[in-house]
Amino acid sequence: MTELKKLYDAIVAGDAKTSLAITKEALAENVTPGELVANYMIPAMDEVGKRFECEDYFVPELLLSGRAMKAALGILRPLLAASGAQPAGRVIIGTVKGDLHDIGKNLVAAMLEGAGFEVTDLGTDVSPEKFVEAVSERKANIVCLSALLTVTMPAMRTTLDALRSAGVRSDVKVMIGGAPVTEQYAREIGADSYSENASAAVATARRLVGEAAHA
Repeated sequence: MTELKKLYDAIVAGDAKTSLAITKEALAENVTPGELVANYMIPAMDEVGKRFECEDYFVPELLLSGRAMKAALGILRPLLAASGAQPAGRVIIGTVKGDLHDIGKNLVAAMLEGAGFEVTDLGTDVSPEKFVEAVSERKANIVCLSALLTVTMPAMRTTLDALRSAGVRSDVKVMIGGAPVTEQYAREIGADSYSENASAAVATARRLVGEAAHA
């Protein structure tokens, strides 16, 4: 019988090869995808987030753990979809138009996916129109906008304006982040929240989805 705690340990340690092997073994023994995600993978990424906040882990460790989690999730995602399992929320994420930086955005995407969210990553240099289109197509709950350059921050405001013009702003919560971004700027442009790092983004996304559910 597969020792499922090893899946948790592999993700925390950033061992993608082991996380994939344990996942395959567990599925062969009829362990449900939902159990693997809820009992081992999400708690593992939560632990990674705590270690990051305590400065026991840094960006390289986050990236490795995210990779280990995605390796396992790659074979679980279609099974979860087939079973009708609902994600914690649906997230559209991208770096705004004019900005080609993606490390921070990739970290947030990995952490959100590890927390049970369905994440659609639009990449970098994403136009406001592309964000609007993705929100409509994916029926997203949350839009995450990233900017790593001061000169590209105005594209966040432009994207929010596009969401309003398209009539979908009320359907989604908008989170923004990136090195030059501040909570004050989030308030100025009318975003719902600002997150200073990937770990905080998970907590914020969970809170925003909860607020929307009780609205």
